[in-house]
Formats: sequence, structure tokens, C-alpha cells
Amino acid sequence: MNTNDAQLQELASGFREALRHSIYLVRRLDADGELSAAQLSTLKMMLGEGQRVGEIARNLGVRVPSATEQIIKLERAGLARREPDPADSRAVRVILTEEGRAAVDSANKRRNQVMAEILSTLTDQDRKALAEALPVIDKINASLQN
Repeated sequence: MNTNDAQLQELASGFREALRHSIYLVRRLDADGELSAAQLSTLKMMLGEGQRVGEIARNLGVRVPSATEQIIKLERAGLARREPDPADSRAVRVILTEEGRAAVDSANKRRNQVMAEILSTLTDQDRKALAEALPVIDKINASLQN
């Protein structure tokens, strides 16, 4: 497919703008929480085996010193901690503490409840279309991540 095709370019622009707008609106869901949307995003990156500071910086779209500053704040709040990376003795990974995981779980519950209320106002057909689009969005996200 020709990537300069006008319809493809229009779809790309519309999709990108819809994502941008959604990100701004979803961040508002955290306005009443104790943690900012950026802090929650950083904590969510640490789920599982944690991440290196460089990976966190890349995912946040910031430089390593800015990510480090964010991580220090989360450590001081007792939500994250650094540990030696078992795969590389020169590196450290940032992982969630129990309090960090509880904060992520609480934020997810709050966000899901708000989103479920919004989705409940859609028609069955709209909800079905959204559910069918999710795997496509996952493919796009995977392409962007690589």
C-alpha cells in the first residue's frame, strides 16, 4: 500500500489525533488521585520485573536525568525501589514496592470505573466496534514500541 495515499494519510491523522485527545482526557481521571498521571505511568512501567532507568526514560519520552528525578520521588514516597539487575551487574532495575503495586491497582480500579460508566452510555453496536478495534490498536502500539 502506498503510504502517501490521501485516504491513508487522513486515517493516520485522524487516528493520531484521537489518541492524543484520549491521552489528555484519560490523564484528567487522575486529577483527584494522590499521584499524577506521569507518576502512575512510571509506576505501571515497573510492573513485573521492573525496568531500567533508561527504558523508563525512553518510554516517558524524557532524558535519563528527568526520569531519575521522577524515580527518586517515587522512592521517597515508598512506591518504588532500585535493585541490581540480575542480567547485568552494572545496571539497576526499578521495581514496585507493595505500596506501589497497591497505588497502581487503586488507580486502575478508579480509571476502569470511570471508563465503564462512559462506555455504558454507548450503544451495543458502538461497544462491539470498540472491542473489535482493540486488537488492531494493540498491533499499532506494538509497531510503535519497536
